[in-house]
Order: sequence, then C-alpha cells, then structure tokens
Amino acid sequence: MSSTQQGSTTRSSTPRSAPARAEDTTGPVSIGIGKAINAGLRAALAADDRVLIIGEDIGRLGGVFRVTDGLQAEFRNARVMDSPLAESGIVGTAIGLAMRGYRPVCEIQFDGFVYPAFDQIVSQAAKLHARSGGHQRIPLVVRIPYGGGIGSPEHHSESPEAYFAHTAGLRVVTCGTPQDAYWMIQQAIASDDPVIFLEPKRRYHDRAEVDLGATAAPRGLYEAAVARPGDDVTLICYGPTVATCLTAASAAAEEGTSVEVVDLRSLSPLDMDTVVASVRRTGRAVVVHEASSQLGMGAEVAAQLMERCFYDLEAPVVRVAGANIPYPPSRLEKYFLPDLDRVLDGIDRVMEAP
Repeated sequence: MSSTQQGSTTRSSTPRSAPARAEDTTGPVSIGIGKAINAGLRAALAADDRVLIIGEDIGRLGGVFRVTDGLQAEFRNARVMDSPLAESGIVGTAIGLAMRGYRPVCEIQFDGFVYPAFDQIVSQAAKLHARSGGHQRIPLVVRIPYGGGIGSPEHHSESPEAYFAHTAGLRVVTCGTPQDAYWMIQQAIASDDPVIFLEPKRRYHDRAEVDLGATAAPRGLYEAAVARPGDDVTLICYGPTVATCLTAASAAAEEGTSVEVVDLRSLSPLDMDTVVASVRRTGRAVVVHEASSQLGMGAEVAAQLMERCFYDLEAPVVRVAGANIPYPPSRLEKYFLPDLDRVLDGIDRVMEAP
C-alpha cells in the first residue's frame, strides 16, 4: 500500500488552456500506447495547473504499467499523488476536487478493481450535473486498464465497458492506437463531463508513429474512425480488438474479401453515423469485442444497425465476442478472447449468409 503524499495545491487563477508539447520533437516518433498516454498526461499537466493525477503507486513507481513514469518527479507530489489502496476514496476525493474547479485524473490499477468505486462513479459523478440543474460540472477522468491477454490472475482482466456506457451522464472512450491514446487522453481531461478512459492493457507496447509536435487532434473525442477502407463487409471494433480486426482484414484480403474496419473509439456517445455510412455501402457488418456478448456493446450496435440499415443489409449482423461466463483463468483466456480465426469465421458467416 502506498502512503499518501502530502502537499498543497493552489488553483491557477489564469489556467493555461493551450495544448503543450509533450517533448521537444519536430516530427513523428515511434512509441507504444502506454508511452503515448504518458506523453498526453504530461502535455495536459503542463498546459493547465488545475490538472491533477491521483492513484495507487502512480508517483515514484510510475504505476503498475509505468504509464505515469516520471510525472511526479517533473510535476511534484502535489499534482501527481500516490493514494492509499482505496478506489472509492480515490474517486470520491477526485469528485470533490472536480467540484472545486480542478481537473483530476484517477488511475485504477486494473479493471477488476474499479468496482469498489462503482457507486461513486455511477451514483455521484454521472449524476451531479443533472442533479444540480446544470450548474455543477464534473471534469473528471477515470483511467482504467482493461481487457485480457496478459496472463494475469483473477480480477486483473475484465471488460466492464457496458456498465459505464449504460450510465447516462458518463462519457466512455477507448483508444486503439498510440496516436489516439496521445490525443484522446488530453481531450478527455479538457472535457467538462466525467469520462471513463479505457486503456487496452495488452496493447500498451504496440508501437506506431505519433506526432508529438502537432498542435491539434486529428478528430473529435467522440468520433469513430475508418481504420481501413473496404467494400464487402464492415468490421466494427474498439480498443484491444482494433489490431486483431486490422490483421483479419489483411488476411481476408488475401482471399479476395475487401474488409472495412471501423474503430468506434467512443462507446458513449456512439458515433453511429460513421458506422451506418460504412454499412450502407458494404451491406454487411461484424461487431467484435472482448466483453461477453450478452447485452454488450455489440448488441447495441447491432440493434441500431437493424433500425437504421434494415433495407441495406445483405445479411444479419454478426457478433464476435467473449463467452457469457466469468472471465476464465489466464491459461484458458485464448479460448475466450476473439482472435484472428474467430474474426475470420465471423466474416465468412456474414459473407455466406443467403
């Protein structure tokens, strides 16, 4: 258990709101999602004195996944604060800070540890704006490493996104690439709404080029992105399954099937306009996510596609998702997680449907 760091924080009367460069660079650098989030947090801390980070072992240690590595040394204990091992206390404290004008960022060490803070998030943070008649904003970000694929024990691999996406008043976003990770964390911190920021932990080290010297995000926080264009079928995915679906699209292309990959990026709100535009053109859709299929994000996407694209669909929407069981032991998770073969099977089923 970490000891709570002591220190006083004074709100800036003239907060700096312009985005700051995370490091001195004149061009793209190749970094992983974890390093990209670190760079985005650094930029947000430098840009606005009201931004604070609080969580277990995030200071000197830099977090379990080292996502906050070096930030406490640069911005001091008063702005990057180690907390006791108490998720409800972390989020509750952050809500109070947000009500006082700060922009706190909470780190939950693992997805399965967020549940002690569930009441604080869904009963307080999500509802305070509406409860106050629009007078009280809660500019709060809760960072949650989520999903499987790292061989961890019980409570360390979960996919809780549907719980939060179902809660009115919360924004729920997830990054699938380093470029998105860098910009989306800054956009989430700048939001006046409480944001659940889901980080695909098994993709932390997936590298790609990120332009840390750019001065504007390539798209809005709640916009979906076409990660790969195609003509025959639309693969709809997010977070950890983006890389899986891009690999599947490449494999399908070798067999003559042109697959468009749409990365949702935002789960609440959903950018269904981008999804609908793609599906109306391809006529077929496969939704992929790690969470259990029952009442998951795939069910919502499929329902909206049936409502908006019924006469454009050439086949029923197919879901490729986790089984409706408690998350299995690490040695069995390869049978639970959607992989290349299962995604390709989903493409085959939707292409072969009469």
